[in-house]
Amino acid sequence: MGRQAAKHVGRTPRFLGAVRQRAEAAAVFAALGDPTRLRLVARLCTGGPSSIARLTEGTDVSRQAVTKHLRALEVAHLVRSGRAGRERIWEVRPARLAETRDYLQQIADQWDSALARLRRTVENGDA
Repeated sequence: MGRQAAKHVGRTPRFLGAVRQRAEAAAVFAALGDPTRLRLVARLCTGGPSSIARLTEGTDVSRQAVTKHLRALEVAHLVRSGRAGRERIWEVRPARLAETRDYLQQIADQWDSALARLRRTVENGDA
């Protein structure tokens, strides 16, 4: 058995699920790391499903640029679109945002636990 295969021996589905969860969260954070994309998601969250024409109103971003950003958000599974006549209507995928929020909460819980252990150690003089 090669070294790469040996690395995977003993990994449980739970471990692989955690790896997948981190990879998916990384894709979301990368997509939201662009200020224009973050504004688009915020606008879709507050304004509901919208066309590209509506999403570009009041901005200096072209329709072509907005489309490019929406496609990047779509790849990260943050938005989806559907046709309404001649227009494409974009909307947020709330489940994806909830999954990301849950992942961040797990990280926060881990930090809270680690800090509580550190506090106990320091208070008990075990350090």
